Amino acid sequence: MQAAFESPSIVQKQPAHPISLKAIKMSQTLLIELFTEELPPKALNQLGNHLAQSIAEGLEKAQLIDGATEYTAYASPRRLAVQVARVKSEQADQHIVKKGPAVTANEKAIEGFARSCGVEKSSLHIVHDGKQDVYAHEFTQKGQKLAALLGDIVNAAVKKLPIPKVMRWGSSTHTFVRPVHGLVAMHGAEVLPINVLGLDSRNCTLGHRFLSHGEITFAKADDYAAQLAEEGKVIASFAERKNAIRTALDEQAARLNATVAADEALLDEVTALVEYPVVLQAAFEEHFLAVPQECLILTMQQNQKYFPLLNQNGKLMNRFLLVSNLQTKDPSHIIQGNERVLRARLSDAEFFYKQDQKATLESRLPKLANVVYHNKIGSQAERVERLQTIAAYIAGCLNADKAVAERAARLAKADLVTEMVGEFPELQGTMGKYYAQLDGETPEIAAAVEQHYRPRFAGDALPESTIGTAVALADKLETLVGIWGIGLIPTGDKDPYALRRSALGVLRMLMNHDLSIRELLTFVFDSFPKGLLAEKTVAEVADFMQARLAVLLQNDYPQDVVAAVLAQRPDRVNNLTAKLQAVVQFKQLPESAALAAANKRVQNLLKKSEGALGNVDAALQQQDEEKALFAAVQDLQPKVQAALDAQDFAAALSALAAVKPQVDAFFDGVMVMAADAAVKQNRLNLLNVLSNLLNAVADIALLAE
Repeated sequence: MQAAFESPSIVQKQPAHPISLKAIKMSQTLLIELFTEELPPKALNQLGNHLAQSIAEGLEKAQLIDGATEYTAYASPRRLAVQVARVKSEQADQHIVKKGPAVTANEKAIEGFARSCGVEKSSLHIVHDGKQDVYAHEFTQKGQKLAALLGDIVNAAVKKLPIPKVMRWGSSTHTFVRPVHGLVAMHGAEVLPINVLGLDSRNCTLGHRFLSHGEITFAKADDYAAQLAEEGKVIASFAERKNAIRTALDEQAARLNATVAADEALLDEVTALVEYPVVLQAAFEEHFLAVPQECLILTMQQNQKYFPLLNQNGKLMNRFLLVSNLQTKDPSHIIQGNERVLRARLSDAEFFYKQDQKATLESRLPKLANVVYHNKIGSQAERVERLQTIAAYIAGCLNADKAVAERAARLAKADLVTEMVGEFPELQGTMGKYYAQLDGETPEIAAAVEQHYRPRFAGDALPESTIGTAVALADKLETLVGIWGIGLIPTGDKDPYALRRSALGVLRMLMNHDLSIRELLTFVFDSFPKGLLAEKTVAEVADFMQARLAVLLQNDYPQDVVAAVLAQRPDRVNNLTAKLQAVVQFKQLPESAALAAANKRVQNLLKKSEGALGNVDAALQQQDEEKALFAAVQDLQPKVQAALDAQDFAAALSALAAVKPQVDAFFDGVMVMAADAAVKQNRLNLLNVLSNLLNAVADIALLAE
């Protein structure tokens, strides 16, 4: 395979001090390599980057790098390595000032400090520490050599690697993610004598397990990547291998006028499985294409790490691409071997698909009684009964056909007891759609059976149909309320029933529909047997969803804008985007900062009110400033209300700018907490009316200046 290789990514940090010419002459490239048995593919790139970064940071902290910290990480199935540029052979000498007691301290303290420094009191100097004069010991600390410090730096970096489960090998007491058999540590052309994981450093390593023969000896650290590729048939850089694979895949697909069906996760995993990638084309029998392509694609990607090919219509072809770790003159035996393995896998999928067609989804429903959902809540069959009720209710709220939604919910979980989903749980919903179509269900019901799992993850598509949305909301809300209600509340990183994901999915769907969160939660709660769930479930889940709403919006809008809008605890979120955009625009107005500050002041004053706030009595107004503010508020109220009725939140907020002069004058000239209780209460009533206007769209007091 011929492919243009991309240079590995290089990480740089800006230098803390100018680079001296003398220091540059003393500095050379440092190379560290751990040669291991095959590393776990899904963690390989992360391990390589972590190790490289930690070693580079250790060198930087030890002041062993000239100028900017620049390093290159390498990671292949059998090695983790790093090259760090401009590493000094020894630290520079450092002038140290060790400060001690004040000059006014007692004699014993001063003499004790001198002894701790190994000098006489007469050798101490007096310096000012910013507050007072103190005794100090000044000396020059000789810089240590790189070889003396490097072992500790590398061992510390190894210990910090994110390894959930370690191994021990042979008679060694050392542990690592996989057995380690070799260590390279070179500074320029010099081998640095360090010991890591019980291994002494050398200047040689092994190349590809099959394509390389004998040890590869490096003359200098800079030769690492080029020499490994040439002599060892190893592309050490993860990024370079990934780019080579991607390029070769695209070239092969282009020859067939096809596109590659693969995500970044599969490409990363395959990159972590090979050291010298060779992309080959293979095929399978056309009759397998009668099986739903999602099954075939999943089989190829998940079980075999193959790359399926799609034609120009997005349909699966009976050709696929595989990435081999061997380069041979005749790869036919590799291709045939992989085809044989895949044929067996596809035969299983074909068998499951044919077996499943012998029973309808409807006829499978009784089996759901044997599938435990949760022992406190019951079986999947009992859950389906609730889903039917909830989905029909939501469909009614959305002006959709309640009977269709109920039927879709009834069949939504039936594919859980099919052979195909038993083998490939990831296909739940997908297989339900195909089996519903084969059973003669309407396209709307079949689509809803598949779509009710959406969104499965962040960024996933939402259900496309109203019926699909109704069933999807029912599914996620039933999980949220039911699991929360029996006390399985998410804590820290523990969320076994994915309630956070369910809440985010519900919120994303509700942002497109005018539905009340509280009403939905209450209906779902009432669908469970009385007394089964905790009484506070609805209130607690509502609070939980408000918190998740902030998480959902945090990457798209400024934090203070999100806080201002959510301070009103919106029960309906379909107009949330419009409100957020309106508040962003409001912040650009020159009057916004002053109005936000005034709103904060108004809220603080209203907290001091001892009685109920009511209407404003014009007869009790004594000063021109409060009369002017009252008139401005009266004029503003219908304008703001009209904008709110039209869902024009930007207009509602921009209208507030007109009241700024009167607000400023009121606070400059009026004492709100007047001695006369009636006057004071009337002024608080006026501020309450103003507060309702200022907070009509969001709590603008929370906006940052």
